[in-house]
Amino acid sequence: MRESKKELINLKVQNKRKEAKHKEHADKFWIVKIILIAFIVALTFAVISETIIPKVNIILGIIILIVFIILGVLFDMVGVAVTASDPTPFYSMASRKVKCANIAVKLKKNADKVSSFCNDVIGDICGVISGSVGVIISSSLSKSLHTDALATSLLVTSIIAAITIGTKAMSKSYAINKANIILYKFSKYVYFFYKGQK
Repeated sequence: MRESKKELINLKVQNKRKEAKHKEHADKFWIVKIILIAFIVALTFAVISETIIPKVNIILGIIILIVFIILGVLFDMVGVAVTASDPTPFYSMASRKVKCANIAVKLKKNADKVSSFCNDVIGDICGVISGSVGVIISSSLSKSLHTDALATSLLVTSIIAAITIGTKAMSKSYAINKANIILYKFSKYVYFFYKGQK
């Protein structure tokens, strides 16, 4: 009887070790994967920033800037909401086979990865584009208003930084308070996207 108990304990310990090794391997794979994704996406947008964006006019530049600031804020909200959300309602919804509930559960289980992708990868891309567009806007303003190029660049950069940081600060507070709602809505978008791909 004691031997069987010892065998059971040893089996549980071995299983836990295997699970820990598997998780460690999965985490290392994810780190390599996210680095490669970040590199490819950042390189793509860097090329766009250096080739296409310098050719846009000031109005289009402002529109692009606003779009990428909003995009950065929205993904920042998703990253925070996934981390701060309570998974209990989504497990209940998944058991009742509510559409997109399984996606919400998967996102919550991989909260660290989702947060890393949304906040770091997308956030950095939006930062690169915003910086490039800011240079174009400041250059255009300096030429049209006959102002000092350095002073205009510093002013435009400061305004963009203030708007980005301010909106992200507000969005983080909202994302924490409305985490489950944001996760549910984002899961619906993901669900309909995948459904449309089939």
